[in-house]
Parts: sequence; structure tokens; C-alpha cells
Amino acid sequence: MTGLTVDQRAGLAHAAREIATAAREVPLRHFRRGFAVEAKADESPVTVADRETEAAIRAEIGRRYPGHGILGEEFGRAGLDAEFVWVVDPIDGTKSFISGHPMWGTLLGLLHMGEPVAGLVGMPALGELAWGGPGLGAWLAQDGAEAPTALHVREGVEPGAAFVAINEAPRILAAQPAALGALLAEGRYQRATADCYSYVQLAAGWIDGVVDYGLEPFDYLPVLPLVEAAGGVMTDWEGRPLRIGSDGRVVAGSPAVHARLVEVLAPFA
Repeated sequence: MTGLTVDQRAGLAHAAREIATAAREVPLRHFRRGFAVEAKADESPVTVADRETEAAIRAEIGRRYPGHGILGEEFGRAGLDAEFVWVVDPIDGTKSFISGHPMWGTLLGLLHMGEPVAGLVGMPALGELAWGGPGLGAWLAQDGAEAPTALHVREGVEPGAAFVAINEAPRILAAQPAALGALLAEGRYQRATADCYSYVQLAAGWIDGVVDYGLEPFDYLPVLPLVEAAGGVMTDWEGRPLRIGSDGRVVAGSPAVHARLVEVLAPFA
């Protein structure tokens, strides 16, 4: 827990929701319409929507909090030694975005002295916004709903009966096939998934665990406060806390399921 009061954290989380909500129309202007797709150095896709969305978010953060640092996927890092640092992924799931699939999201997180204090997952095409942070609880707002819904991970599910989402299964298969084989033998249900919505599903208690691979800080740091505020545990494959310098292999779940998944992944960590 950081030195911020609950009121300070709540105010910052509210600002994060306002920033994300104001920016959500930017990618929607491009979604399922014609646009060019470029390849980054790592061959991952990027579009004008990624860049315009991050630019809008960075501009609003700069207007509200000119002394804060920013770590973003498209425009890099600035002021990472600041007391507060925002972490931005404008479109998490660009492959979904360019294929017309609605399961892409906007991620926005806030660190105070390196510790996550708020994080959110905006799903513009679904009309949903999930957020949470230490002492704030975890919440899901849906377009048309009168009030947000409190989120909590599912309790009382034994690891052998768990529903486990395996994000980036093809990448795990290519790099660590034995790890994927071990994961496929765990739980009652396994599903190959991708991107940020798996963490909303976990926080809401719809699934019980998530294993991820090859992530960057802007992929995992914004969802970390949401998962933890919902009563879940989220670490690297070795069970260590996630920080900016983590290796991008992530495991999350209800406490019992997380502990089991870390045990399964231990030989491959």
C-alpha cells in the first residue's frame, strides 16, 4: 500500500476513468472501417487508431497532471523518475481491432513511487469499463446500467475444477511447449485466449485463472490493480511481484488457483 490516502487514490482513479472515457471515441471512429495496418519492428501490427488514442490520452494526462510521467506503447517513456507514472496501452489487442473483433481494450494504469495504485480496462466496443485499486474495490460499469457492479474473483473453486484462460498459447507453444502441455492438463476447462479481457473475466469471477506470455509493462501493470482489488493474485511465473522490469510471463487467479498455477509453471519459470 502506498502512502496515499484512500481519498487521494479514489480521486486519481476517478480521473483515470474520465480520461479513458473521453478517449474511447477515438478508436471507435476507426473500428471496422478502412485504415492502414503497419508492422512494428517485432512484426506486431499498429494502426492510426493506436497512435491517435494514445496521443489523446497523453494530452489529457499532460493537461491535468503536467508533472506526471508516462509509459506508453506507441510513444515511449517520459519522466519515469516522477512520483506518479501513468502506463498506457491505447489498443490492447490490435489483431482483434484490425479483424473487426470487439475484444480489444484500452488500458490505463497509475503508479505511485513504482507501486500500482489504480488500473482500468476500457472495452469501447462492448460499452464496458472495469477498474480497481488498493482500498477502492473492483468495479464494472456497463453502458445503460444505472450503477457499476462490484467485482470479486470466484471463491471456493478447487484448482482441479478451475477454468483457466491461456493467453498467447501459440507463443508459449513456440517458446516453451512443455509449459503449454502442463497447463493444458490443469483445471477442468482450458481456453486459448488473448489480450486484456481475460483479466476482467477473472476479476468478475467468470473464470478462475489466467496465464500470459510475452507481455510488456503497459500490458500487465494496468490490470494488476483490478485483479488484486477483486481479491485475486497476479505475479510473474515465479510468484514474484510484477514491476516495470518483469519478464512479461504473467500468472493470475483466485488465491488457490494462482498458487497451483505457479506450482505447475515452476519448472519452466
